[in-house]
Amino acid sequence: MWEDSGYAYAKAGWLVGKSWLGQRASILTSPRTLTELDRLIFPDNYRELPGRELLPSLEKRIIARSVRQILSVVNSYSNPPKLLIRMLKGFEYGDLKECLAHIAGGNNSLPVISDIGRFKTIRFNAFPDVSAMIKKTEFESLLSGDIKSIKAGMDLTDIDAKLDWRFYQSLIESLSQLDQEDRETAARIVADEVSLRSCLWALRLRSYYNKSEAETRKYLFDFKLPGFIRQNKTSLSYEAKQSLEFSLDFRENWRGWRWEKFLNQEQASVHWKADPRYFQNSASRHLYHLSYRGFHSSPMSVSAIFCFIKLKQFEEDLLTSVAEGLALGMESAAVFKMLPLQTGAEVC
Repeated sequence: MWEDSGYAYAKAGWLVGKSWLGQRASILTSPRTLTELDRLIFPDNYRELPGRELLPSLEKRIIARSVRQILSVVNSYSNPPKLLIRMLKGFEYGDLKECLAHIAGGNNSLPVISDIGRFKTIRFNAFPDVSAMIKKTEFESLLSGDIKSIKAGMDLTDIDAKLDWRFYQSLIESLSQLDQEDRETAARIVADEVSLRSCLWALRLRSYYNKSEAETRKYLFDFKLPGFIRQNKTSLSYEAKQSLEFSLDFRENWRGWRWEKFLNQEQASVHWKADPRYFQNSASRHLYHLSYRGFHSSPMSVSAIFCFIKLKQFEEDLLTSVAEGLALGMESAAVFKMLPLQTGAEVC
């Protein structure tokens, strides 16, 4: 394992050095069109296509390259740790949710699917037959009661919450297979991410869907926590449950809350209202900094490769966001200012 980790970390370090994160990210402010962005990030593999065709092509290549690079590092292990396999499986979870969103939206075209190689289990070529797609996979029992109801126009909130719960529960379980020193960094990031994601769920459901406190509670993540991640926490949804007691339009109520500084600030001329999008960006910024610091501070560990995968996911989000902004006619510099990784927030 030690030799595998050394080789994996060396490869991951080289890929991080070539990524569009950190100082290199500022170069992304220069493209004025999708074509220019394509030539910048794929100088040897760009496409001469009209805009409406270039965007999906560009996004597909961004995602494919990211997954391919992650696979190359994970496959450096003769027997990859379960934590890293579960991270790869996260792409399959996301692709399944996207397929369900297409069905719910009446779209019978297969979305872009990430090829996770030997770790894939879902038969996406059976789309839109969900039952055939997930047969004899971990998703079959999870969604057994939902398969018949999946159709155009349905609300996917319950299914999305169920899939998110299963993913994070399996991620927490996989941490238990590492020794204390090796899992410390990854455990901190997973705990913060689950807490923040629960808080974001609560904000979105209350702000966008006018869900009551009781309705919102059932979507919050509650897990059986192993001792190494529990520490002084009674639940990773504790902060989210606290937030249900705070008014969405009175900032003073939120004073002293653990994630208060991730909320949008008050403005003298505008009545304050909690902004889920602002909170999401602040949370992403926090997790990005934890991952970047964790990658460099714990070399030769499985946690470092966990952080590498997180960094590649952040890079993927950054590049696709810039591409989508340019496709909408925005200037790349304007798009860049809206992105969560570029405001230099303090690491906590």
